[in-house]
Amino acid sequence: GNHTQPEFILLGITDTPWAQAPLFGLFLLIYIVTLVGNVGLMVLVWVAPSLHTPMYFFLAHLSLADVCYSTVISPRMLTGLLFGNKTISWAGCVTQFHLFALFVTAECHLLVAMAYDRHVAVCHPLLYATAVSPRACWQLVAWSYLVASLSALVHTSCTFGGSFCGPRRVDHFFCDASPVLRLLCSDTRGSEAAIFALATATGLGTGAVILLSYGRILHAILGMRSVPSRARAFRTCASHLVSVSVFYGTLFFMYLQPASRHGSRDKVASVFYTVVSPMLNPFIYSLRNKEVKAALGKCRRRM
Repeated sequence: GNHTQPEFILLGITDTPWAQAPLFGLFLLIYIVTLVGNVGLMVLVWVAPSLHTPMYFFLAHLSLADVCYSTVISPRMLTGLLFGNKTISWAGCVTQFHLFALFVTAECHLLVAMAYDRHVAVCHPLLYATAVSPRACWQLVAWSYLVASLSALVHTSCTFGGSFCGPRRVDHFFCDASPVLRLLCSDTRGSEAAIFALATATGLGTGAVILLSYGRILHAILGMRSVPSRARAFRTCASHLVSVSVFYGTLFFMYLQPASRHGSRDKVASVFYTVVSPMLNPFIYSLRNKEVKAALGKCRRRM
């Protein structure tokens, strides 16, 4: 494509002057909590032998993906809110979108791996040691990043492969596919169809596997005789499903609708899966668990 113009202009979340400072404070707080929660969980899983299990292995990689794609988005957004610096180079825009697509897609597949882990643990406990061995865990994580890398390459090629003309004003707070495609001079129907097909295959495919796994888990939980165990397992599954529903719901809203229906509500939906969801995941998936609390207590006593 014609990439002679050196910069894009990110219009940001809002152009209302009085809203810039409050939004900066809110999103800075959320980003700090995201970093502390996710990095803290990764360090805890690394140093605590009691957490060297497949479930926390997948959780550590989920936290890594959350930190990475949140860091790809949030610092740039905070800079724009604080200093009003809305320009981003063409290379920076491509890199931001590519990394964002990579880690978001990796998170979808990591959620599948976590659902598989819980399904085997609850429904087939006697096969757990062999079905979720350390080698199998590494293979699932490697597969997640491999598929995500290939998917991100296709997304990036389709989004930035055409010719740009006129002012490069991206009506978003980061370089996303839909607002960037609106700036292309060339016909975008092929690119939009390819992105839609890939997003549909990734989102609906991984989402269906997760729902099927948790459906089997809930069925097994309802068959438990111990009421306290049933209630504890049900609360864990319910909280996980809430997090998955928020993440997938906003992704489906953004990428599984025609390009003509995209509008100002896209920014609100994007905030949920780029800013809010990475902050909530450590609390929903791990920090409520007794094992994590016990590991935190041991680390505190050692310090």
